[in-house]
Amino acid sequence: MIGALAEGPIDVHAHWLPNELFELPPGAPYGPLRDRDGELYLGEIPLSIATRAMSDVPAIRDDMAAAGIGVRVISAPPFAFPVAGPAAGYVTAFNDALATVVGESAGALAGLGLVPLDSAASVSAHLERLAGLPGIAGVAIPPLLGGESLDRGVLHHVLVECARLDLAVLVHPMQLPRPEWSAHYLANLIGNPVETATAVAALLLGGIREQLPTLRICFVHGGGCTPGILGRWDHGWRTRPDVRRHSTRPPGELVRGLWFDTVTHDPQLLDLLTERAGKEAVVCGSDYPFDMAQRDPLGFATSGGLDARVLTANARAFLGVRP
Repeated sequence: MIGALAEGPIDVHAHWLPNELFELPPGAPYGPLRDRDGELYLGEIPLSIATRAMSDVPAIRDDMAAAGIGVRVISAPPFAFPVAGPAAGYVTAFNDALATVVGESAGALAGLGLVPLDSAASVSAHLERLAGLPGIAGVAIPPLLGGESLDRGVLHHVLVECARLDLAVLVHPMQLPRPEWSAHYLANLIGNPVETATAVAALLLGGIREQLPTLRICFVHGGGCTPGILGRWDHGWRTRPDVRRHSTRPPGELVRGLWFDTVTHDPQLLDLLTERAGKEAVVCGSDYPFDMAQRDPLGFATSGGLDARVLTANARAFLGVRP
């Protein structure tokens, strides 16, 4: 239940996790988070960020002030997504802790909670509870789960319920490992954009965009590969009956009405995203505090010709803040 927000630019894509939840959900594939001399590790993997940057609200507020951000929307890092089975206790603990820090921020912070991903019944129960928590605008979810994406299974049920409950959805990739991406950080540099584009394609070609026209959904990292291959999807839709079986309009038309953040690391790609999805679709994001974060999110966006006031209005629309 999102309420009044502070004034100023909004960053819709930033992460926070309290220390007491560093053990991560049951069955988490990467092992617990660990603090080693002030640096954060995921199992034995160094994350190249200070521990306090992830867990300390004053550190988040200091970064916001330095970047000229008035409101930051915080969500769990993707390795805290409960993708390995029942995790109701962990989800409830995170959502309650999130509601507390957001409620103490005087509108400078908003939240996107977690939801269990083990069953449709669990999804519905937790989303209904989430909808009643002050300062929580919606939920963050992975783009893929057990070989399925947003057009099938539990993830599809999340979208249906979020549309019913008027909750926003942020889709964030999980950097899933593949042997051919084991070197050069390719699981992030290639894997994350591919995961996200897969989810966008499932939403558009699976007919979900048409099925749930009121759904407010945002894809991070500028939609991953989507801007560059949207024309290929359109060509496939026009030439192959199996591609257009579940949708009545080509992806290039349906993409307008979704939201995408500005974390592209490439002004030309941001221009292409804006051209394909429309200026009203782009929202400012930082990916704080990760190594792939856009360190000056507002400066990057506005230097590319985007207007700070339009970005803020777009973010308020995505979050469901009524004029």
